[in-house]
Amino acid sequence: MRELVRSSSLSWMRRGDDRRRSNRHGVGGAGVADPRNLSNPAGLVPDSRQGEPQQGCRPVDPTQPSRAGRCTSTPARRASGAVTLLAMRVASIGEILWDVFGQEERLGGAPFNFAAHAARLGHEAVFLSAVGDDERGRKAIRLAQQLNVSTEFLHTVQELPTGRVTVELDAAGVPSFTIHRPAAYDLFRLSPEELQRLAEFSPDVVAFGTLHQTAPAVKAQVRLLLDACPGARRFYDVNLRQDSYNVFLLEDLMMEASVVKLNREEMEQINRLFGLSFPSLEKACRYWCARYGWEALAVTLGEEGCAALAGEEWVESPGYRVKVVDTVGSGDAFAAAFVHGLAEGWPLAEVADFANRVGAVVASKPGAVPVWTLEECQALKRS
Repeated sequence: MRELVRSSSLSWMRRGDDRRRSNRHGVGGAGVADPRNLSNPAGLVPDSRQGEPQQGCRPVDPTQPSRAGRCTSTPARRASGAVTLLAMRVASIGEILWDVFGQEERLGGAPFNFAAHAARLGHEAVFLSAVGDDERGRKAIRLAQQLNVSTEFLHTVQELPTGRVTVELDAAGVPSFTIHRPAAYDLFRLSPEELQRLAEFSPDVVAFGTLHQTAPAVKAQVRLLLDACPGARRFYDVNLRQDSYNVFLLEDLMMEASVVKLNREEMEQINRLFGLSFPSLEKACRYWCARYGWEALAVTLGEEGCAALAGEEWVESPGYRVKVVDTVGSGDAFAAAFVHGLAEGWPLAEVADFANRVGAVVASKPGAVPVWTLEECQALKRS
């Protein structure tokens, strides 16, 4: 396994392995996002193959839904002018479920949302979880494929139904959740053959959250995945849900992480759980980064934007005002954009600003994984 190293900037790269390669899974085959590209306000690398089918992808076998969407081709290196952009390999593990808003249902689950938004940013995303052998499960697989998320490791199980959550929005569009468990994602298990394929896939980033790992057997699967991919950066999106965490689980997951994202309320809750108090958010962030050796930490602040710490650099990035439809999935979009910017080696202030814009655009649309474009994010950018 080639060692994944961190350069003097925030850019991530593999020693002896040029991982700067073209996009296979971007929106419409468009390419990897670089909103700083002034000659291309949309922030996309042109792709002469736009509109053509992906090469090297196996046709979907309807008798094996857990293997649908498998892709085996190796992308080629492509540059845009003087800039060569990075398409990461992302493996996200966790819950996939249906957010139920009254009579309406929308596909979601924070780790799945992260994978979908990473794919929209042009990265090669695989998602690891399970759905039930039911109509919700079959529809989830179809929609995941439409979102350019590989479903090779999305299992179908007989014993439990596809996950669902009842969502209620307050007047500001802020959600509260009622999680219905056990669900199919609680039965996710990786075979030795799948672990070998994941090791060969060699992801640049492994993403995980908290909710899925409250089941000990599932937590063991995450451990197996991390052991199989020792060179990957470990992105932990805290996402605390009522009755779905404890201090011991949080301690374990924070120790595993190298990059972390959470919101202000979650930071306050973790401080209380550990019996700690800090005079400022910056002091709290510096403490937690030093305690666990995190490379970067982002704290979302709602309409106020975010704060971020990487190394010794601290930034506070103001938010963007949009007409909020609902905030479900906006934090997951922020997370994908934050990891994207870090991987590209942008200055931390640009990383935080871009993540704020992506999160704001998603909050202005219904559902956790709506259609959004880089043009919309670019239009928000301050002059």
